[in-house]
Amino acid sequence: MSWIIWLLSAAVLGVVEFFTLAVVFGLLAGAAVLAAIAAGFGAPVLVQVLVFAVATVAGMLLVRPVALRHMARTPMTREGSDALVGRSALALSEVGVSGGLIKLSGEEWSARPLDDTEVIAAGTLVDVLEIDGATAVVYERDKLP
Repeated sequence: MSWIIWLLSAAVLGVVEFFTLAVVFGLLAGAAVLAAIAAGFGAPVLVQVLVFAVATVAGMLLVRPVALRHMARTPMTREGSDALVGRSALALSEVGVSGGLIKLSGEEWSARPLDDTEVIAAGTLVDVLEIDGATAVVYERDKLP
């Protein structure tokens, strides 16, 4: 009958993991499932607790560092306006400190130069260095260091 207690514990720990994404509760839930299997085979309570403890320690030492490393990675793809940074564009009008227009990814965007003293002529290729609100901050491609 102790296998039911282990399975209920695993379910509760799994729900807690679902809401917290802390990795630890998922590992504890897995260890509880292993203890439930041991209980299902008729192992004494001491062996069940030992299985739970060993599985927990093994998970903490082997699985948790890998899981945390994967969770800490930055996404490989950029979305929204972040995806436009680094792209090339064409100046449709003169781009100066008071603004201008560029053609970026098939759309017209307002733009300003990175250097406030610079004026970029229409028809010039530029690179987008950042997106500031709805304005692209650009630099003339031939002048990039």
